[in-house]
Amino acid sequence: MDAPVQPLIRTEAMRIAGRTVGTDDVIEVHNPYTGARVGTVPAARPEHVRNAFASAKAFRPRLTRHERQGVLLAAAAALATRKEEISALITAESGLCLKDSLYEVGRACDVFSLAGQAAIQDDGQIFACDITHHGKPRRIYTTRTPLLGVISAITPFNHPLNMVAHKIAPAIATNNRVVLKPTEQTPLTALLLADLLYEAGLPPEMLAVVTGRPDAIGDAMITDLDADLVTFTGSVRVGKEIAAKAGYRRLILELGGNDPLIVMEDADLDRAAELAVSGATKNSGQRCTAVKRILVVESVADAFAERCLSRARKLKAGDPANPDTDIGTVISEKAARLFERRVEDAVARGAHVLHGEPRRGALFPPTVVDRVPYDCELVREETFGPVIPLIRCPGDIAEVIRISNSTAYGLSSGVCTNRLDYITRFVSELEVGTVNIWEVPGYRTEMSPFGGIKDSGLGYKEGVVETMKGYTNVRTYSLPWPG
Repeated sequence: MDAPVQPLIRTEAMRIAGRTVGTDDVIEVHNPYTGARVGTVPAARPEHVRNAFASAKAFRPRLTRHERQGVLLAAAAALATRKEEISALITAESGLCLKDSLYEVGRACDVFSLAGQAAIQDDGQIFACDITHHGKPRRIYTTRTPLLGVISAITPFNHPLNMVAHKIAPAIATNNRVVLKPTEQTPLTALLLADLLYEAGLPPEMLAVVTGRPDAIGDAMITDLDADLVTFTGSVRVGKEIAAKAGYRRLILELGGNDPLIVMEDADLDRAAELAVSGATKNSGQRCTAVKRILVVESVADAFAERCLSRARKLKAGDPANPDTDIGTVISEKAARLFERRVEDAVARGAHVLHGEPRRGALFPPTVVDRVPYDCELVREETFGPVIPLIRCPGDIAEVIRISNSTAYGLSSGVCTNRLDYITRFVSELEVGTVNIWEVPGYRTEMSPFGGIKDSGLGYKEGVVETMKGYTNVRTYSLPWPG
């Protein structure tokens, strides 16, 4: 592994990831901005996945709640102590700017800290049995138990640390075992996190990291006989393939989003424009909950577009390793070319580019596009980059809601209005998992429920508390109890 990344990743996670993989069977990880090799990881084969699941299944975690909390809080402390180093690694392998990668490390600290607090909370319920004339002098109790099998976790490139944290921290909190496959595009951060967890006291048998290409080990990750649950964050296409192949096992699928920010005629346009531009460009626009469409009513559209343009012009796109950079690269030149083509297609259909610079490799500078047809590819599909597309809508709220609901996605939304009658309709009628008033679609805490409907997911929620529920079985028992 090339310096300066090498000192960040120790041997234990690499050993577990490699197990019996030949040293010449590797995947190279490249910096999307410079093209330089950041490091290499083992390229596993299906038999290595099988070994990882078998080893995990053979181990029975018996950590007390106090011990689980200790591991989680120690991991949070380690992330905080080494945040600059870890941020540099995230930036090197993903192309995200340092501002975004530092923010991600902070969020991951929150995940482990909050999971540590949740780990010591009693998760049972009590039901009296003498509440009807059919009742008896008994009480029914519930408790949550770890899964019998192993959790298969598959994570994407856009949040190389925090997405992994959201899979692993709730598993530790509930005494579960995990086999993790990070994307081959950004695997180094996941390996580093695994080492931090081992150093924090996590038994290595509770977490194995398997690095490899999806065409080689993807099926093995979702069909292994010891995989009790598959949790996946990524594209709709892959999520549906997993659902088709996984068979009789639990699935948590957090898929894509095409999230609108809706700006009504009564909105504070300066405030709305700030949400629109930051929501569309943070993390290089590579968030499932990024602002992907801005629905603005026609009567204020001209003034709103001017405000978006002013803010977008202030953003600095360039070298992700420069602390002054606001927007780094997207994950690859291939992705940047797709966004470039989609903008050109929108222009061919009548849209106007108000601001933007030519693409440079994987660097796609923020691009403001006005008068975008609501059904063109740029905003009908999930455009996973820093595009700021304005869709002008009639002032009729019913038409705004219809346009918002016109895509296959249903993850999150943001709404800029102060009118209670509007707010109640948006909350009631938008086909999404989350409606945020005067916030970006992606606003949440690491504890709050998060997830979508339609092509954005099956309706199951993530977030620390909900994931802990999803990772456990409810066991019910009853005892005689005097009335």
